[in-house]
Amino acid sequence: MTFRAAAADTLLILGDSLSAGYRMAATSAWPALLDAKWQPQGTKVVNASISGDTAAQGLARLPALLKQHQPRWVLVELGGNDGLRGFQPQAVEKTLNQVITDVKAAGAQPMLMQIRLPANYGRRYNEAFSAIYPQLAKAFDIPLLPFFMEEVYLKPQWMQDDGIHPNRDAQPFIADWMATRLTPLLSK
Repeated sequence: MTFRAAAADTLLILGDSLSAGYRMAATSAWPALLDAKWQPQGTKVVNASISGDTAAQGLARLPALLKQHQPRWVLVELGGNDGLRGFQPQAVEKTLNQVITDVKAAGAQPMLMQIRLPANYGRRYNEAFSAIYPQLAKAFDIPLLPFFMEEVYLKPQWMQDDGIHPNRDAQPFIADWMATRLTPLLSK
């Protein structure tokens, strides 16, 4: 069996603190819970998320991750930190465009997660930022997953005291929620 065949059913998650498990053990984060659930069926989940990463930082790490893990699928959960820092939406879109291009060039199937910012960033900026994701998904004809945080925000007991990050109690819900949305995409 070649290495590529052994790694044929790997889902790489390229994200930021929302997927890295900010302020908790990595084993408690939703990607680790998803991995534990899916490994018996032969799908490995590799969490390559780093708290604080911008889209550009994710892009910089991507070539080595693609080479090391040779994933079949890559879920891109990036851009939130760019938006929180007020980066120009066009610049974020250009970077995410390159991430998707690189994933496709490596022979993997990219998937994109919608990212939304807090309302206090203003309607015009929020609309321009939020529009990046459906535009890229349409341009590349790739799946666009909903933003899981929109469900988590509804339960204050699932939020850390910073009001931005999900806590440990939210992780099983996020893992199940993501499994429900990812399973049909991975079985195609």
